[in-house]
Amino acid sequence: MSEAREPFFSYKRYLTERYGATVYRVAVDAGFSCPHRGAGRSGPGCVFCGPEGARAPYLGDAKTGDEPRGLEAQIRGALGFLGKRYGAQEFILYFQAYSNTNAPAARLKEIYDRGLSLADFRELAVSTRPDCVDPEKADLLASYKNERRDVWIELGLQSFHDRTLARINRGHTAADFRAAYALCRERGLKICVHLVFGLPGEGRPEIEATMRELAALGPDGVKIHNLHVVAGTPLAEEYARGLVEAPGADEHLERVIGALELLDPKTVIMRLVCDTPAARLVAPRDFPDKQRFLALLRAEMARRGSFQGKARQHS
Repeated sequence: MSEAREPFFSYKRYLTERYGATVYRVAVDAGFSCPHRGAGRSGPGCVFCGPEGARAPYLGDAKTGDEPRGLEAQIRGALGFLGKRYGAQEFILYFQAYSNTNAPAARLKEIYDRGLSLADFRELAVSTRPDCVDPEKADLLASYKNERRDVWIELGLQSFHDRTLARINRGHTAADFRAAYALCRERGLKICVHLVFGLPGEGRPEIEATMRELAALGPDGVKIHNLHVVAGTPLAEEYARGLVEAPGADEHLERVIGALELLDPKTVIMRLVCDTPAARLVAPRDFPDKQRFLALLRAEMARRGSFQGKARQHS
């Protein structure tokens, strides 16, 4: 099936249509932590979050923290590799690891300015938490928008149910998310929302309720993760005691199809599965890899006549 005929608006298709070329993300770890963990990243965090946070595995032992050369080395190394390996010419600077607005605005400006100075990035993308966004930080992010560069903020919501957020030790409420979302929307930032399907205590009704609330907000992008039990987390301890389950591919596929049918067709689907390295993954161990899952999803949606926004169209 060609990209143009896909039953959902894939991130690859979005980038190709917007820029007329393949655009590559340069994911960096700028040394941020999150409110749970403190400066040393040693706190308990959310129950599903491992010691590495959302740090890209391919970053290896790249330096982090306050030393600017750590960030510069990551960016220059990635640009060189992508250019040599793929002939890449268009790039997105992606502050990925941990909560990338978890610092005073003046410090954030120093870090963002340094990163953006190293190439003509087409987008700045910043991943963070709702409780790490305030008007000053939203204004700062908006200041980086121009005719050539978009600015995305990725907000980790996970669920719209406060009982679930408390259960997973998330540390913020649905109201905190709505407040952060409004701040970013008012300033014209593009917003991607992160969700986890299969959280403890949540089944299809809870996931559908979250998706309906989110769809009503009209985010620019969505990242969906299937619940992974990662070694060294509180969730792994619960899994070992038989207190939680990690849904398999069939269940996740059903949930994803239902979610996609509720979303506006213009919402970019940036992720649909988690990709924890096998060495750190406790469960589910028999889940197909990302490309295989996407192939199964496309085939099943085609078989059903399903497509992104179908439920909205019918209602």
